[in-house]
Amino acid sequence: MRIDAISIFPDYFNVLELSLLGKAKQSGLIEFQAHDLRSWTTDKHKTVDDSPYGGGAGMVMKPEPWGLAFDDVLTPKSTVIFTTPAGIPFTQKLAQELSTREHLVFACGRYEGIDQRVVENARSEVEVLEISIGDYVLNGGEVAALAMLEAITRLMPGFMGNAESIVEESHSDGLLEYPSYTKPQSWRGLEVPEVLLSGHHAEIEKWRRAQSVERTRQNRPDLID
Repeated sequence: MRIDAISIFPDYFNVLELSLLGKAKQSGLIEFQAHDLRSWTTDKHKTVDDSPYGGGAGMVMKPEPWGLAFDDVLTPKSTVIFTTPAGIPFTQKLAQELSTREHLVFACGRYEGIDQRVVENARSEVEVLEISIGDYVLNGGEVAALAMLEAITRLMPGFMGNAESIVEESHSDGLLEYPSYTKPQSWRGLEVPEVLLSGHHAEIEKWRRAQSVERTRQNRPDLID
């Protein structure tokens, strides 16, 4: 998979050199490049924002640099992801869908956002998604892009050493994952549940399922509904 990110702070993405993402880059499973939006500005001050039409607080990212950036980066097979709190919710199901794309482009906005005409123009040429990672506001889209990027790439065949671990994770079946335990059996007066020591796989699976349902009911009752 080819992945590009466009930002005024491309150094945010240096963390992709770490851990499994770094290994995926080294192996060629993913090809990633971060671009500085200011590279596509045409004035000596490298201006990327201006005051909003209609008034209001803050600044809006100008369309011209984004248009030139997309002219250079997009291909007919690109999917552009605008990271925005005004977008659709990012879910495990959406991450799974995006893990099958050939080329993802993350457009990381700042300030009060990107001129909406940039979104409309890109949508006339390629697949475009406006995506939010939660009901809160960040200073920019880079952190959201990193979260989505990690959730998406780890679902690609060959990314995880143990592919079965993905199947049992939170949200993989609509529920939160059951609690996990390891050695020692007793720690600070707390014991590992007896059923996990029984070796009875059917009973273990039954217990884990019940724990998933109960954890979901307590922490995310909206998923139960």
